[in-house]
Amino acid sequence: MKTFKILLLLVLAITISNCSESKKENSEEKTKNASAEMIRPETLAANRHMYVIEREIPGAGKLTAEELKGISQISCGVLEKMGSEIQWLHSYVTGDKIYCVYTAPNEEMVREHARQGGFPANSVSAVATIIDPSTAE
Repeated sequence: MKTFKILLLLVLAITISNCSESKKENSEEKTKNASAEMIRPETLAANRHMYVIEREIPGAGKLTAEELKGISQISCGVLEKMGSEIQWLHSYVTGDKIYCVYTAPNEEMVREHARQGGFPANSVSAVATIIDPSTAE
């Protein structure tokens, strides 16, 4: 775990700067819009798909806000380099795993993001649909 944290911090310090201000503003706008209206896989363009990525990171739930910020900055830096075809929607941090939700044209692009960022991508699953309490209505 300590080695993973050090590696992430080194990668951050050496290769990634903060997402540009315009990218941050764009991301904040997207976050607000995503909160107001959930993106559903069936509404994506034909060449886009939604994926859930399972990342096994021992102690993930104990990472500090600063460490999570650093990981997020690495991800944003890689996404900026890769272009607008791939989008990070949000992630869920649990005890020893992080589950990330992305849209992208294909699984290979999601795995390439993980490779460039130095993140594990233990499994990548295409999302067919989303259900929630409103599904019961």
